Amino acid sequence: MDANIISLRMERQCFLKKADREEYQKLYRDTQPGQNVYWNGFGEPPTLTFRADFDDKEYNRERQSRRELVKGRFVGGNLGWIVPEDMELFAAIYRKPLVNPTMEQQQILELIETAGPLNIQQIKEETGMLVKQITPILHRLQEAFLIYEDQYDGEWDRGWYRFEEMFPDADLNRYGRTEALKILLQRFAYRMVWFDTAMAKSFYKVPEKEIRLAVLELTEEGILTSEGAGYLLCSDAKLLSHYEPRSLHFVYAVHRNDIMYKAQEHILKEFAKELTKGPAYDHEPLQYLLIDGEFHGACIGHFRNGGMPVRFMGEECR
Repeated sequence: MDANIISLRMERQCFLKKADREEYQKLYRDTQPGQNVYWNGFGEPPTLTFRADFDDKEYNRERQSRRELVKGRFVGGNLGWIVPEDMELFAAIYRKPLVNPTMEQQQILELIETAGPLNIQQIKEETGMLVKQITPILHRLQEAFLIYEDQYDGEWDRGWYRFEEMFPDADLNRYGRTEALKILLQRFAYRMVWFDTAMAKSFYKVPEKEIRLAVLELTEEGILTSEGAGYLLCSDAKLLSHYEPRSLHFVYAVHRNDIMYKAQEHILKEFAKELTKGPAYDHEPLQYLLIDGEFHGACIGHFRNGGMPVRFMGEECR
């Protein structure tokens, strides 16, 4: 990839100059939904690893407690944290309406609507259902933006609310799907500098044909311009014409919930297959080595539930 693009991407990702709190909030917004560290952060706040000049895990823990970060099921039905003012934006893309609810789904929804907030144990007592029955129902209602899981701290005993109770002013029909994608893609383009539709699909888990439509409209509006097989913001195309690339000398072990991995997951999975053909022990890539702005290796090993990584072998790098 062009050295100018790599350098500017590393600047925009705050790998070269760590973000203060003001810049961090902008970076977080542009790279939403935020997630915690892959396989190490269960129940912990989201982080943007290596990018802040302060402890961003504790900072985001405080933001959660003030409900300045809110939880939902977005990309591929996965949990993520967004700023509440963007809830309408993400609902336009990820909401899955509940068209034909089952009797059990209807029962739990009505219970929360009339007697909520309730935690899972209270729902179990009221309905007689097992936790393993209740949990997927709650997740499906959450995907429909009918209920909200209020995780404002690290405790496991969390209340489930009517969505409208927590977000009374939210208009879930404010944005059309393409309109919302166009907003997110401009943020994505700013932080990645150059991208193609496969990268956007990999990160947002939205069908590529929908991304192409949004990109086409942004191009026709003079916001994006084509560059090779991908796209740049028009403003960045001008900037890069006289940009002086920074000298890059760093190695970061990037986990699999990081935007740098997620946006290139489709490429890195194939890349990892070539790196990990040899070992006979159980293994998978756990982290990818970002060397001077590009991926050139992986740390492989294997995690199991309930303990330390098994056979963690460190770097496998070419």
